[in-house]
Amino acid sequence: MKKLLVISALALSSFGAQADEGMWMLTDLKTQNAVAMQEMGLLMPIEQVYNTTGISLKDAVVHFGGGCTGEVISSEGLVLTNHHCGYGAIQQHSSVEHDYLTEGFWAMNRDAELPCKDLTVTFIDRILDVTAYVNEQLKKDEDPNGTNYLSPAYLSKVAKRFAEAEKIELSPATKLELKAFYGGNKYYLFVKTVYSDIRMVGAPPSSIGKFGADTDNWMWPRHTGDFSLFRIYADVNGKPAAYSPKNVPLQVKQHIKISLAGVQEGDFTFVMGFPGRNWRYMISDEVEERMQTVNFMREHVRGDRQEVLMEQMLKDPAVRIHYASIYASSANYWKNAIGMNQGLVRLKVLEAKREQQEALLASGKAKGDEAYQKAFEEIRSIVAHRHEAMYHQQALNEVFVKGMEFMYFPSTAPLEAALKSKDKGAVETTVAELSGKAKNYFEEVPFRQVERIVAKRLFKTYTQYIPKEQRITIFKVIDSRFKGDSDAFVDACFDHSIFGSQASFDNFIRKPNLKRLQGDWLVLLRESVSKGIEETAMAMAEANKNYDAAHKVWVKGVMDLKQANGQAIYPDANSTLRLTYGKVLPYSPADGVMYNWQTTLKGVMEKEDPNNWEFVVPQKLKTLYENKDFGRYGQKGEMPVCFIVNTDNTGGNSGSPVFNAKGELIGTGFDRNFEGLTGDIAFESVLQRAACVDIRYTLFIIDKFAGASHLIKELSIAE
Repeated sequence: MKKLLVISALALSSFGAQADEGMWMLTDLKTQNAVAMQEMGLLMPIEQVYNTTGISLKDAVVHFGGGCTGEVISSEGLVLTNHHCGYGAIQQHSSVEHDYLTEGFWAMNRDAELPCKDLTVTFIDRILDVTAYVNEQLKKDEDPNGTNYLSPAYLSKVAKRFAEAEKIELSPATKLELKAFYGGNKYYLFVKTVYSDIRMVGAPPSSIGKFGADTDNWMWPRHTGDFSLFRIYADVNGKPAAYSPKNVPLQVKQHIKISLAGVQEGDFTFVMGFPGRNWRYMISDEVEERMQTVNFMREHVRGDRQEVLMEQMLKDPAVRIHYASIYASSANYWKNAIGMNQGLVRLKVLEAKREQQEALLASGKAKGDEAYQKAFEEIRSIVAHRHEAMYHQQALNEVFVKGMEFMYFPSTAPLEAALKSKDKGAVETTVAELSGKAKNYFEEVPFRQVERIVAKRLFKTYTQYIPKEQRITIFKVIDSRFKGDSDAFVDACFDHSIFGSQASFDNFIRKPNLKRLQGDWLVLLRESVSKGIEETAMAMAEANKNYDAAHKVWVKGVMDLKQANGQAIYPDANSTLRLTYGKVLPYSPADGVMYNWQTTLKGVMEKEDPNNWEFVVPQKLKTLYENKDFGRYGQKGEMPVCFIVNTDNTGGNSGSPVFNAKGELIGTGFDRNFEGLTGDIAFESVLQRAACVDIRYTLFIIDKFAGASHLIKELSIAE
């Protein structure tokens, strides 16, 4: 009995969620979180945050580009997000002549706002708990014991059936997304509206929007104005439409009021956004697996690639512009992987996970239920059996799929089939199609010499971490034909392959030859990589056969234990709209070290280094600082820049609105701190912080630095 009491206490402490832990479903706020939020300081009815039948703050929070969050800040569809979220669009419009990445961009009238190809903004119209409906459908399924309960294709069909049954009005711009939560124990349907005419309105220069770059990334204190502005356009009836000069700014049903009152230590805040992925329900074996496979490969492969890319980017402005977004995206989760692994060890997360597991297993034994034990043992066995395949597949993905842009040449399978058929008409058709695709390919990957240097480095990285007997088949060719010299093989790819250069392709396509096509070095390389990925995927699929069922049981056990202890529950993040809440707080990362909750423009000046591109400060910003010309955005003679909150955020929360107790916008979330990167697996309230751009700094840059005061006039601002 004494042992059981100790275990129960452990369960309470280990599984217990602090008030600021949790990526909460909006549908659960009223029953699970409203009281706690109000006790912490919320000064508005929860229905004004999320309302199932009326307009609320939720209606001004958008999914930006599918990977970030944005917030609507004017009645005319003006959207605020992060600079790094808009980075691809800014790069899209940049050139050596108009380098908006370096110089910034500000549309001084509506006609100057630039349409962004392939960029979308998505509103969440409704969130419906359809668990009962999905479970009824699964009972009728032809494979009730299979894995359809997690299949996106199957759930998409169920979503359409539900929409028809409930007479949900659909349009071409409506998207239904039905997702499983808690390992398939609950289901929610998201009814969305997608807008595709999105135009770039404003972005600060990288010396502000990306100040500190890789050195400061994931770190605190931060001094970056990580924001950009876009506008949603619609047809004259306010409906989503493809780009047209006739489209007009969207008249939105809700936009967010901005507060200039600022923040203070201890203030209550809440954040809404679209956190991408986290894994709070992992067992300890899975955490170790993540450290040794995904994180290991991200750190070592991306580190090697980025070293090469940066060297080349610093030599040539055109190369820098082309690879800017690619490099930034790679570097972001390279440093994340490093920080997560270090934090998992430093904070003894594995030990804490083992304690949690013991508590759950003990609760099952106390009830005479062996289901948790069986699920736990099944997951452990699966992890052990898939380890080698997962490790190898991560290497293949990081080296060849994500690491080499030139590998995305168009498929040659249709031409090969046509040549085999000896059908002249089919050959002519496929030649024309391939020629058009090849033209786009060479335009999209213009710097072949840079790609050659990257490839040489990454081939060596792959062989460093993958034993000879496990390597993909192309290495047998390298050993036999190139005497093991991977550099010579890479040179052969670029010098002699069909897709090595536009000239080589043009020479081949004039008189396509089946033998040459089948023996082409780059074609053989990609076939080898594809085969390697397929083989590792099959090996993991075999090992993973029973994973989903075991995981579902395990998650259900965690849920039951929490609820038995009177605790609220929340599902893992999966790119759906969530709310998190907490307070503006400092933190101490180590003995004798204390980090304040706020930074100011003074810190920008202290970090300035004109010889380091990461820390260059624009002259106009220095002049504004020296003259204390902060307008109405300053505070006691200082210009606030960033602040931190202890809300539970992860990737995808970038660009999220940070609200004060009244539901007014006080900042934009853009990063987490290095010491809190374990948060994707285990939340640590003492150390985990989300870094936010103070909205006053954003407005200061727009108004005083850029002179785009016309944008300020369309905002709703509370002094």
